[in-house]
Amino acid sequence: MTETAVADLPGSTITGSKSEQAYQAVKARIVEGAYTPGYRLVLASIAKDLGFSVVPVREAIRRLEAEGLVKFERNVGATVSGIDPTEYLYTMQTLSIVEGAATALSAPLIGEADVARARAVNEEMRECLDHFDPVRFTRLNQDFHSVLFEHCPNPHILDLVHRGWNRLASLRSSTFRFVPGRARASVEEHEALLQLIESGADADEIEKSARRHRSATLDAYLSQAKTV
Repeated sequence: MTETAVADLPGSTITGSKSEQAYQAVKARIVEGAYTPGYRLVLASIAKDLGFSVVPVREAIRRLEAEGLVKFERNVGATVSGIDPTEYLYTMQTLSIVEGAATALSAPLIGEADVARARAVNEEMRECLDHFDPVRFTRLNQDFHSVLFEHCPNPHILDLVHRGWNRLASLRSSTFRFVPGRARASVEEHEALLQLIESGADADEIEKSARRHRSATLDAYLSQAKTV
């Protein structure tokens, strides 16, 4: 892949330093499943593929390790992190709390244009259900929730939300593949949450709704996992 082709990765608008471009390119391949759990990330091969030197690729891999998408194993090197059920459980439990709080704090600052944008994204998600594409659905799901929590005025809570989503980045497509039936319910819950925000519901009600929505995905995953 040439340096120009890096910017042509599906769904990407990759700009910035070579380190940033390498980071975005490798992360996209992990999230979209091109680099599967356990895949060995050979720096020289990736660098050649992207048309870069090894240095920016090494920096990108370190960032991805900090986010939990990559891990280093002795005598193996860098590999794509797999689905750790315990890590998934803890991350989803934490995210349900902090994202619920962020959404509740954002609600008074969410305007009509924001609601319209979130609803349009949710309609795209609804359209995905007939010919289910878990990668696209996952991307749209994050877009939807970003509209609702990004207005959070507390930067510390918002940082925790971003960290939670980053931890889930390598798991989300696998989650919706694992429990595709959860996707339809998720879309309906999104609309219910938007209606609460539109109606000016109190913060506690919005927070509880957002938390239940996140917890329901976790419950569906855990229930399915027990049958496998």
